[in-house]
Amino acid sequence: MKRDGAHPACAVVFGGAGFIGTHLVQRLRQQGVEKVVSVDIAEPEKPVSGVDYIFADVRSQIPLDMVDQAPSIYDLSAVHRTPGHPDRDYYETNVAGALNIAEFARKTGATSIVFTSSIAVYGPSEELKSEDSVPRPISAYGWSKLLAENVYRQWSEGARAQLVIVRPAVVFGKGENGNFTRLAGALEKRMFVYPGRTDTVKSCGYVGELLRSMEFVLGLGEQYALYNFCYPERSTISEICKALEEVAGLPRPVGAIPMGLLNLAAMPFEAASSLGLRNPINRERIAKLVTSTNIKPGYLSTHSYHFETDLRAGLALWEKDAGGFR
Repeated sequence: MKRDGAHPACAVVFGGAGFIGTHLVQRLRQQGVEKVVSVDIAEPEKPVSGVDYIFADVRSQIPLDMVDQAPSIYDLSAVHRTPGHPDRDYYETNVAGALNIAEFARKTGATSIVFTSSIAVYGPSEELKSEDSVPRPISAYGWSKLLAENVYRQWSEGARAQLVIVRPAVVFGKGENGNFTRLAGALEKRMFVYPGRTDTVKSCGYVGELLRSMEFVLGLGEQYALYNFCYPERSTISEICKALEEVAGLPRPVGAIPMGLLNLAAMPFEAASSLGLRNPINRERIAKLVTSTNIKPGYLSTHSYHFETDLRAGLALWEKDAGGFR
């Protein structure tokens, strides 16, 4: 990615085999970065030509011999699904991982770090959140991300090197395999019903726009920058469904189910989970579905960032890129 008018000669992407990481390493190569290293414990589904794929775990000391020059670093690695993991897993990967990456950055003389944090640091609330909002995480995931932010701030101050922290809302695009992919699949099968309400705000953005925003903020050259990523026009779940209908002709939702019935239906699954069986639904996950993620990209607006896409344009690019929503 360009920074101060030039490409870095070397970039290391922790979590480079994942959804956002795959898009990032591809973009870095397309923009002429000579050496791109992906560090992950997972195999890439579709390796990108010209990328060096290294198997390494951020929870352990990171080998220094993967680079021979000062790199630009991107930390996308995380245990992020919540609920779904014991609390210790979030801290071991997200906080201990940040400590190990910061140590790697110090020893290799890294010129910059871009860290993907999370809007989970704000805690669940219907209120509009900007970068000035006081973090109030309630989950181990949210706390671990907030602690990791502090790890990287200390690195930046000590190394006097550039740090960009981005707190993304829901990111969608090819290979996401998450909320948007499941929503599109359920709509296509005429199986989606609104969980409790239709006006839940779900701030979001296209993965390509996320990468452009990273490039933009790096290019500003500030030693430290923290920003939220999502479209400035916040969308409700019903507006997202309408956009999918308009872009791809997907059927409308079949209706809504009251929260009381949803929570009642979740109880047998929770009981099965206590017996060690896989639990696809529980009341905590339902509560997450019906809680708004109402986020404002204040930093990007203040710095006159130009969004090349909006919700519909992003969905259209995804469908074209993947031949559908997958």
